[in-house]
Amino acid sequence: MSQPKEAIHIRRKPTRAIFIGPVQIGGGAPVVVQSMTNTDTRDVEATLAQIQRLAAAGCEVARLAVPDQKAARAFGKIKRESPLPLIADIHFNHRLALASLEAGADAIRINPGNLGGAAKTRIVVEACRERGVSLRLGVNAGSLEADLLAQYGAPTAAALAASARRWVKQFEDWGFFNFKISLKSSDVLTTVAAYEELSGQTDYPLHLGVTEAGGLIAGTVKSSLGIGMLLAQGIGDTMRVSLTRDPVEEIRVAYEILRALHLRERGVELISCPTCGRCRIDLFSLAEEVERRLLAVTAPIKVAIMGCVVNGPGEAREADVGIAGGAGVGLLFKKGEVVRQVPESELLRALLTEVAALTGEAVELPE
Repeated sequence: MSQPKEAIHIRRKPTRAIFIGPVQIGGGAPVVVQSMTNTDTRDVEATLAQIQRLAAAGCEVARLAVPDQKAARAFGKIKRESPLPLIADIHFNHRLALASLEAGADAIRINPGNLGGAAKTRIVVEACRERGVSLRLGVNAGSLEADLLAQYGAPTAAALAASARRWVKQFEDWGFFNFKISLKSSDVLTTVAAYEELSGQTDYPLHLGVTEAGGLIAGTVKSSLGIGMLLAQGIGDTMRVSLTRDPVEEIRVAYEILRALHLRERGVELISCPTCGRCRIDLFSLAEEVERRLLAVTAPIKVAIMGCVVNGPGEAREADVGIAGGAGVGLLFKKGEVVRQVPESELLRALLTEVAALTGEAVELPE
C-alpha cells in the first residue's frame, strides 16, 4: 500500500514497559489506542456489544466505569466474553477496585486525589501487586489535592506534575512500579505543559488525553492538538480521544492522529476534496457512505473520492484507488491512472470492489 515519499520518523522517549492483559504499554511498543464504554456496565449485553464494535474499529484496550458493586459483578461477566483487555475505572470507593480485581480486571484506573487518602490508595496498590495487575495513576485537574491547589492557586500544569511526582514517590516507597501515569485537564495547553514537565522527570509510561474535550468537532480539534503536540515530541505510550459521541468515533480520530504523525498505519486513509462549483455529484453522502463501509478494513490503504474529473485523478495521484465524479458518469483510477468510466450510480460499488480486491478483506457492498 501507499507509503509517504519522505518518511519523517518521530523519536519516541524511552519508557519502561507494563502490560494490560497481553497488551504492552511503553517499552518501545506502538502507541496503544484505548476507549471507554458509555453503556451502563450493569447492562452486560449492551456493554459487550459496544466492546465488540470498539474491537472491530481497532480499539486495543477498553475501560469500563464501575460505580457500584452490581457493576463490579457485571464486570466479571463481561470480562469472560470480552475480546479486549478491560480496565476498571474507579472513583471514590477503593472497595470497588478490590471487587473489580476479584472479577478479573486486567488493570485498575484510580485518581488517588479522590480515593480517600494514602491508606485506601495503598490497599488498592497492594492488591494490584499481589495479582500482578497494572494500575493507572490518574491526576486530574478536578480532583487535585487541596494543599497543591492552595500552593499553586489553580490546577496549573506545574500543580498537576507536582501531584504526579508525589504519588510516583509514594508508589515507589511502597515498592510498586507496575503503573502508567495520566495528567488530565480540559485545557489543551495546560495538559501539554504538564506532560512535557513530567516526561523529563520519569520513565513510567504516559497515557495521553484531553479530558472533557467536547463533541465531535471541538473534541476532535482539542484532542488532535493536545495529543498530537505531545506525540510529535515523542511523548506518550497510550492514548484515549475523549468525545461526547459514540466511542467508536474516538477510535477513528485516534488512528487519524497516529497516521498523520506516521506513528501507526491502520485502515483506510480517505482523501476527498472540499468540493467546488465543478462538483456534479453528491460527494458528501458518497464520502460518508464509503467511510462507513470501510471502517472495518485494517490494511493501510489510501482511497480518494474527488468531486470532478478535471483535477480528480491528478490531485489524488498518491491514492491507491479512487473515483472522480462527473455529470452522470465518473472515473475509477489507481495511482492517478484512469482505469475506466463508471456510471454515477455504480461508483460506490466499483470503488468498494477495488478496495476489497486490493486489501483481500471483506467489504460491505451496496445491494
